[in-house]
Amino acid sequence: MNKKDAQEIVKKIRAISQYVRFVGVVDSKGKIMVYERRPGHEPLLNIKNTSDQFSHLAIKNRMSSQFNKQLGDVQFMWEEREKVQTISFAVGKNTVWASIDKKVIRSEVLRIVDNCLPIVKQFSEK
Repeated sequence: MNKKDAQEIVKKIRAISQYVRFVGVVDSKGKIMVYERRPGHEPLLNIKNTSDQFSHLAIKNRMSSQFNKQLGDVQFMWEEREKVQTISFAVGKNTVWASIDKKVIRSEVLRIVDNCLPIVKQFSEK
């Protein structure tokens, strides 16, 4: 995936909902390619923990792909934590990762996911 495509994904997903705090595209090595944060929101992770989180995403994406033949491709992963909710989508060897306000009701998170899936699919087919 090139940087222009990554920027387009981030822009489109960030526009889906006011509850999206952060959207980024992480490459296969765990390096952030492009990101956008909602104005007025400080990161929940420091620089080192952010780097570790993205490395973890890259590893998880690689490991998950081992089971695609038997289970099918992963559509998305949703993680609910005490302070934030995250969703991630594999786009080839890259991962699109978004954080969402914690207090958002689950139906809104699912609406966000449903609106992300066609965007991710569009770029997965390129």
